[in-house]
Amino acid sequence: MQQLSAQDASFVYLETPHTPMHIGSVGIYDPATAPGGFVRFKDILRFIEQRLPGARSFRQRLVRVPFDVDHPYWIEDPEFDLEFHVRHIALPKPGDWRQLCIQVARLHARPMDLTKPLWEFTVVEGLDNIPGLPPGCFALVSKVHHAAIDGMSGVEMSAAVHDLNPDVAAPDKPDTWQPENMPRVADLLTRSYFNNLLQPMRIAETIGRSLPGMAKLAVQAGKGDVSLKNTRPAPKTRFNGKVSAHRVWDAVPFKLAEVRAIKEAVPDATVNDVILTVVGGALRHYLKDRNDLPKETLTAMAPISVRQEGEKAALGNLVSAMVVGLGTQIEDPLERLRFVHDEAVNSKAMTNAVGAKNLADYSKLIPSGLAGLGARLYTRVGAANMHAPAFNVVVTNVPGPKVPLYFCGAKMLAMMGTAPVFDSMGLIHPVYSYVDTIAVSFTADRDMLPDPDAYADALRASFAALKAAALKPAAPKKEAPKKEANENKPARKPAPRPASGRAAKGAK
Repeated sequence: MQQLSAQDASFVYLETPHTPMHIGSVGIYDPATAPGGFVRFKDILRFIEQRLPGARSFRQRLVRVPFDVDHPYWIEDPEFDLEFHVRHIALPKPGDWRQLCIQVARLHARPMDLTKPLWEFTVVEGLDNIPGLPPGCFALVSKVHHAAIDGMSGVEMSAAVHDLNPDVAAPDKPDTWQPENMPRVADLLTRSYFNNLLQPMRIAETIGRSLPGMAKLAVQAGKGDVSLKNTRPAPKTRFNGKVSAHRVWDAVPFKLAEVRAIKEAVPDATVNDVILTVVGGALRHYLKDRNDLPKETLTAMAPISVRQEGEKAALGNLVSAMVVGLGTQIEDPLERLRFVHDEAVNSKAMTNAVGAKNLADYSKLIPSGLAGLGARLYTRVGAANMHAPAFNVVVTNVPGPKVPLYFCGAKMLAMMGTAPVFDSMGLIHPVYSYVDTIAVSFTADRDMLPDPDAYADALRASFAALKAAALKPAAPKKEAPKKEANENKPARKPAPRPASGRAAKGAK
């Protein structure tokens, strides 16, 4: 048995029928590269079964402590059934992009069974009418509970079911997995008793480690090196209330080379700054068209991985976060990029002063029972509608592979993301890069964003405007007027003008 961290457990406590807390991805594959030129569902089942040892999360299930008096545990599931986790559906004709978006949103809106290993793969066939994709492609829609995985540790699960070539040979390593027995209630309560005895020591340790950083932050703020403006609440928008049980999803791809070229327009800007600027422009356009744009800048929470070199194989979440202004009050896209870059630099300085890992450890300060109770009460009373939000949206950037991947022999053509929304935060942007493309996906509450195609168009328009401003061709240089050869010579006396006809006759 392995106990969840306080941060991982918080995603379990936040889970409600209206706020399922899973993340995931949408990969699109071309079966033409697979052996025989096609992929059958039974081939996919066998392929995944052979690769289950590649990631621990595949066969671990959650065991909760009675009354949530302590954080839950992971155990090796004694009732694991692969076919429960891998499903198969098909789009009706014509099989276009909008149909896929609707199906992804429906799949994402359904809560997972918390008594099973917390992942699902759904194979979606019938993608026959999507521009840029050959007919016969299929999608793999994955769902993994946030308690088991974050964006960086998700690389382990992705690597387990993908290859660098179309070869579908089984891994050489033997499967040594062994199931565990379900723990007894008495054992769980005994463990929780001793864990809670140690809780004051953990709290003291976390506070003690963060005090030097807090002092450093205070000194930097006093000198004016760091601004504390990002610690203020964000303005209220349509995306910051109580969410419903329904979702929308879409994704917009951009060329990674163009994003990198745009960032060169502002010294030291990053790819992440460009993406945040694009999102800020899209929010400005979308909300302004609906007379709902606040005068103050909207803000985005951007997760930061604190996963160290020796923790790459660890389960769960090792993340902190920073809050960045999106410049939605700025019309000029290049000026917005400068604003976002300055905001990101300031937010990183604040995070580094305190320590990103220390910020992540603050979740340990809340007792498990109170955390679960507080999350449930927050949802039931609709508290999200009663206060200003800490931030407006989330933008999470997950660096992807730079080389093509293959699933069951089929080549991956595109990779996009899905992510959870919850009360007070009804719009999230998972950003996935793959080979030469970076895709800005978004998951939103359907009541808050009833027209996802309009927001997708706003993202495209925002990117186009930023690209036009940042990659504006240089104006041709004006040539200096040529100097005449005799320009520097002393001026000659003008030659005498010839006499008029009458004067000439008189001179004779």
